[in-house]
Amino acid sequence: MADGAEDIVSRRTRGLDRAFEILEFLRVKRQPMRPNEIAVEIGAPRSSIYELINLLLRHGMLDYQGGDGRVFLGRKLYFLGTAHAEQFDLMRESEDVLAHLAEETRETAQMCLLEGNKYTVAMMREGSRAFRISSNIGELVPIPWTASGRLLLSHLSDDEIMDFIPADDFMMPNGQRLDPGNFIAEVRQATIDGYFTFNSEVANFTHCFAAPVRQSDGQCVATLCLVAPKEDGLRNWRTHLDSLLTASRALSEKLGYNGRREETRRVK
Repeated sequence: MADGAEDIVSRRTRGLDRAFEILEFLRVKRQPMRPNEIAVEIGAPRSSIYELINLLLRHGMLDYQGGDGRVFLGRKLYFLGTAHAEQFDLMRESEDVLAHLAEETRETAQMCLLEGNKYTVAMMREGSRAFRISSNIGELVPIPWTASGRLLLSHLSDDEIMDFIPADDFMMPNGQRLDPGNFIAEVRQATIDGYFTFNSEVANFTHCFAAPVRQSDGQCVATLCLVAPKEDGLRNWRTHLDSLLTASRALSEKLGYNGRREETRRVK
């Protein structure tokens, strides 16, 4: 009897795991798909995928979209997301900070996070300049491609960083491979400096600024970023960085970070 109960629990657990896998797959794909296409892509039995999709449709987690039986993330997920944002301090507090930062610098301001072993833009506020730079919120990007990646991994050891980042993610968009040792050295230096800036590896006409957002225990849980046209970013480097650091410190304090770390190294 006990074995039978354990087997039922095990099957339900596998079903939940698969249901979450379907939702995450559609989030990354960002387009409606047929159930059989989903089954093939994630390597799951079609019968179980059809069963789980019907269950998710009944609960509003998926909706039919695009015709031909295609499904996509449901409207109920939107309401769940807004409820989360209302209670989650980081999301709630970031909104005003990003608005102020974008207004002050006229550049695109972002709040960025780790999503698994990738980087993503969680929130964004476009600047007021005529030439605006934007990113797809929720798009997954290899960590070494980003300025934020040098800060978001600061709590990990060298070995943990190597285990965490897939080897292929050190291949840059230009086809050149970033030496992992150089990346780790940049992580350590960014931790000392309290920021990281560089000419973007993803959009070669931009300069990216990143500063850490710390929770109460001091760990970097997010970054605030500015993305500027390369020439303007370099010309206004110091003023943009000062604005960004001020904003990141203010947001960290709102999250309960009171342990005032060593002052950021003087900007030359």
